[in-house]
Parts: sequence; structure tokens; C-alpha cells
Amino acid sequence: MQTSKGHLTYCSNIHPGETWNDHFGRLKESIPAIKKKVSPVQPFGIGLRLANSASLELRKEENLAEFQTWLSDNDCYVFTMNGFPYGGFHHTVVKDKVHAPDWLSSDRVAYTIRLAQILASLLPEGVDGGISTSPLSYKFWHKEDDYHTVFQNATMNLLQVVDQLVQIKKTTGKLIHIDVEPEPDGLLGNGTEFLQWYIQYLLPIGTTYIQERYSINEDEASSVIREHVQLCYDVCHFAVGFENHAHMIEQLRSLGIKTGKIQISAALKAPVPENTQERGAFIEAFRKFNEPVYLHQVVARKKDNKLLYYPDLNIALDDALNPEVAEWRAHYHVPLFIGSYGVLHSTQADIEKVLSLHDLAMFTFHLEIETYTWEVLPEEMRLPVNDSIVREIQWVIDILKHESTRSEEAYA
Repeated sequence: MQTSKGHLTYCSNIHPGETWNDHFGRLKESIPAIKKKVSPVQPFGIGLRLANSASLELRKEENLAEFQTWLSDNDCYVFTMNGFPYGGFHHTVVKDKVHAPDWLSSDRVAYTIRLAQILASLLPEGVDGGISTSPLSYKFWHKEDDYHTVFQNATMNLLQVVDQLVQIKKTTGKLIHIDVEPEPDGLLGNGTEFLQWYIQYLLPIGTTYIQERYSINEDEASSVIREHVQLCYDVCHFAVGFENHAHMIEQLRSLGIKTGKIQISAALKAPVPENTQERGAFIEAFRKFNEPVYLHQVVARKKDNKLLYYPDLNIALDDALNPEVAEWRAHYHVPLFIGSYGVLHSTQADIEKVLSLHDLAMFTFHLEIETYTWEVLPEEMRLPVNDSIVREIQWVIDILKHESTRSEEAYA
């Protein structure tokens, strides 16, 4: 839906269904009911997630036409897509396979181009479209000595997609950008690594590539790259990495790098107790979230403020008695509207901080809620999915209204 701070939606990766028929069935069950509660009058935006198999099916003319008719009949539109998970995302062990195929693979290139072609057919006039994607690869699949070559090859593959996005804009007038999403233990594991890659690899390699392809000057080619490759600012991921939101957003602005969308998501965090008995309660609380489907990377802040990285929650739990650690943050997308889980807390305050910075100076037009863990939450925390989505959307709307009111009062 359109808000004063951009288009707001939720990511449909919350709904199972790897085939198009299955996923479309879930959308038809949920979206009209959700829209009725949160956007009864104005059009409702959809953040569409398609597995590779679903993208192949939706690319067929008859399926795309049927979906377009359904969108029109239900006063809905698609403006952003999640192109990070390529394969199965529900009822299967995902873990590090969420990064496969990575940006070294032609399959990732073909999949992303297909998503762009679908989005170009669905995107309303006058609205830019975004497709979030993986942080190039999974760090532990490569030796550090090979990173330079991996960055070069992944960047060249990404530029094949940029070439297609340029063609889409030329033929349809529609702007679509790829929104690269840093994630702990991704090859681009945080905002700083994203910026380093963008400046050291993407811009120099991409500018030359676009200059040669389109016979334009360096500044024009650089603008093409900046327009079509942007950042997906996943608040959960940035919070897990203890990143300074104000500093990162200012860096992006000063470097002229755009943010394609804010993924509004919350992680788990807790201070590590010194007391042995309290430490036991801390461990048991995190153990409840140690499930076998998704990666739940943990970043620990040590007492000297250095960071310690664990590839998954079970590995962190094995080191839970480490006396040097002061705080844990876990990559587990928990509900936005719950601030506390007993001895554990959410990074809800990080969302409020990012949205307050966005309110002061908008740095994207796309806001997408991404909580996909409802099926694997501890039993007592599971709520009906549609009701939970409505609560999350309403929570964000209330935050946006609060920030806007606070800004108006400050200027009064």
C-alpha cells in the first residue's frame, strides 16, 4: 500500500508453495482478507517471492495473464520481489542452501532475469520495481585467497542482469533494480563489506562493461550501475552485526549508493549474564529457537567490544559459557510486534531507529516486512498467520505515523 514514506507490503515468502499453483493458492487465501483489514480502500502492494520452479510457471503467458487479472480484480499490485531463495524454502532443510545457486552460477543469472521480466509485466506505471538477491555467495564455500576472483566473477554475472534491466527500461520505460542483501556469513556479510564491494568491484568493472556495451561516457555508465544495483537494507541482518544505522545510511548517501528497499525485520538479542544460574536460563531460552530448517547465525559482542561470529545457533550454544562474551544477537526473524521473550529481547528498537532516520530523510520508496519463521517458532509463540501479518503491518503503520507526528512537532 502507498504510505507517506513509500510503498509498504510484506514478503510472501511467509506462505509455503514452491510451485506457482500452490503459491498462488496461498496468496488467494490470504491477501484479500489481509487487505480488507489494513488497506480496504487503497490498492494493496505485494512483495512476491517466487521459487525458481514457480517463476518458470508464472512466465507462461496464460498464468501471467490470470495473475494480472486477479491483481486487478482484487485491487492489488506487485512492486518488489524476493529473489534471494532460489529453491525450497518451506518443509525442507534450508540452512546454507539458501545461497545456492550463488552468483557464480548461470542458473542464478537466468532466474533473476526471469524475475525481472515477470516484474516488468506486473509493475504499475510510475512505480519502480526491486528484486532483492543474495550477498553473492556463502563465505564458507570459498577460501579467503580466492575471494578476489569470486568477487570478479560474481560481479560479471550480476552485470548480465543489469544489461537486461537496461533493455527493459528502454523497451517498457519501467525501472527495475537488483537489491543486494548483505547477511552474516554471506560473502557480503554486512554493510561495510557491501560498500567495499560496490566501490572496489562493481563500479569499476560495471562502468567499463556498460561503457563498452552502450558507447556512453564514464559518468553515464556509472549512473546506470547506481540506478540498477542498489542495497536491500535488511534491518535484522544489520542489527545482528551491531551496525550503526545512522552511520551506514549517511555513508550510502555520501557515496551516492541507493537503497532499493528496507526489509523490516527483527532479530533476537540478550546480554550474557555473569551469574551461572542466570546464564543457564539464557542458554535454555536460546535453545528453544535452535531449529533445523534455517541458518541462525549468531554475532557476539565481547567485553572488549570486538565481535565473535558463529555460523549457526547450535555452534554458539556450544560456546555459551565463554566468559569473554557480553551480548548475543541471533539471525532469527521474530515477530515485529513482540519486544520481549522472557530473558531474550528483539531488536525492535533497531526498526524504530531505521524508520525514524527514513522519516527524517527518505532513502527508499520500498518497505517490506519480512518475517518468515512462523512455522518454526516455539509452539507457544505461533499465531494464525493472517492475523500475525495484519498485526505486523499495523505495527509498522503505527510506527510510521508516530515518527511523522514527532517530526511535525519538532518543526512546529
